Parts: sequence; C-alpha cells; structure tokens
Amino acid sequence: MAFTEYERLSPNHGPETHERLGVLFHHSQMGFEETITRMLDPASQVSYHCLIAGDGTRCTLVRDTVVAWHAGKSEFLGRSRCNDFMLGLAFAGDTYRSPITESQMASLLEWLGSRWAPLSLSLDRLSDHRQVAPGRKQDLNPSQWDRLIRTLADHFGAPAP
Repeated sequence: MAFTEYERLSPNHGPETHERLGVLFHHSQMGFEETITRMLDPASQVSYHCLIAGDGTRCTLVRDTVVAWHAGKSEFLGRSRCNDFMLGLAFAGDTYRSPITESQMASLLEWLGSRWAPLSLSLDRLSDHRQVAPGRKQDLNPSQWDRLIRTLADHFGAPAP
C-alpha cells in the first residue's frame, strides 16, 4: 500500500549536512495540519523530517540530508546534539491519549523501508524523544514505543533489544 506523501518544507533547519545515522521518534501532541502550520512558522524554531497523519499520509518538512530542529538538548549513542545525526519522525497526535494508528504504523514501515538498507539502520539506532532527553520530554508513550520496536523487529527481521 502506498501512502500519500507530500512536501511542505519548513524554514526551521540548519545549514549542516545531516549524518543520517538513526531515527528519533516523536509525537506532535497536535493534529496533522496544526503541526504542519507550527513547523512552517519560523518563530517556532522546530521541525521534523517527516510527520505521519492518523490515516498514514506523510508530510516531508525537512529533507533527510539537512539537519531538522526536533531533538533540542539530547544525547544518544554517547553523542549529544541528536539533531545532527538522527532523522526526526513524528506521529501526529499524542500517544498518551491515543495509540499510534495501524495506518501510521504501516506508513512508517513504508517510509523506513526505503531507508533501512541504504542507511544501514538497525533497531539499536532508533530511539524516542523521551529516551534521548530524559526528564525533559515524554514522547512516546512507553507502551507505544514497545509496540513500535516489536513491529519494526518483526518487519525487518531484527532481534528486538
């Protein structure tokens, strides 16, 4: 199943070339269109590489090769500044109020599928905002993070951490 994907490029990104070593997952807390509007506002100074709506529609906000401003003060794999090396992907909504939809999960698999082998991705190169910024951020709901990792492990044939 191919999900609709379109670009609405955010001005909120750095000039640096992105390392693309992993993926950092978020939830936007807002609806799809509301999140896009915020990401397009220069005053917000935030962006994701990709946002996935409840129906699986994807919006590219920052191209993969450019640093998006999604992680803030963060640390993963012994490095700080996750923005520099982790792609930022967000699910529209709040995973504490509503689980990731089946369409969002299927759309994610499609999005990741085109990147998994070319970027040498693996489960140990994936995290969520809660884990890279403990005490500062809450996304994703831990039950949804566990579900996400199990789904990716099954789909990509990788052992779950």
